[in-house]
Amino acid sequence: MIEAFGASDPGCVRANNEDYYLIEPSLGLYLVADGMGGAQAGEHASRLAAETVRDLIRDNPGIRSNPSGAVPDQLVNAFVEANQRVMRAAEADSAMEGMGTTMVAALERGDELVIASVGDSRAYLFEHGRLRQLTEDQTWVNEVGRRLGLEEAMLKNHPMRHVLTMAVGVSDQLRVHSYQMQPLPGVQLLLCTDGLHGVTSQEQIEKTLASRDSLETKCRELIASARAQGGPDNITAVILKNS
Repeated sequence: MIEAFGASDPGCVRANNEDYYLIEPSLGLYLVADGMGGAQAGEHASRLAAETVRDLIRDNPGIRSNPSGAVPDQLVNAFVEANQRVMRAAEADSAMEGMGTTMVAALERGDELVIASVGDSRAYLFEHGRLRQLTEDQTWVNEVGRRLGLEEAMLKNHPMRHVLTMAVGVSDQLRVHSYQMQPLPGVQLLLCTDGLHGVTSQEQIEKTLASRDSLETKCRELIASARAQGGPDNITAVILKNS
């Protein structure tokens, strides 16, 4: 059985919050999205994409119990449909032009979790006191800079460090990464935007998740730690615990 809690905060610099998250226990769906775009476009993109995935999962009631292995494809297909809907919404309204969103989701299938991601919102596994990143960032730093052999110290300050190579709503050719895992009892899964993982150290995240506090308290502490580091971006965290 999965226990979950999520929280979001605009941070210390941004006036609005373009992040969006969903916790849908009845669907076994947990999702975090980080919108981008001028005016209110980022907020619209993240919400539209997240709710599209939710609606498609809800409208396929057999998806969670399907033993055929089709669930990863179903989750990926939901991301693809979300991509199309965000693009159509942007085309229909000039105020929404250029909007998009990152997105990471976890979906229960029996005793397994299927994870899908686009962009740089991440899923982490916390087990035996250690945090392990499960998803792969679709960013210039990860897909270009590191492959060129640039040193990590240089990448941290590179002018391209914030550039995404993929996001929902920006291209017909969406690349979705998908993963499957079977979490053991007691492990925690963290879904978060880069307002958290790009600001708060891994050591601090590990310390927070290792505590005996409730999931709500842990979420609040993670957000507080990012704000204490200046909170330059919106901050969102969803923690899942396998009981």
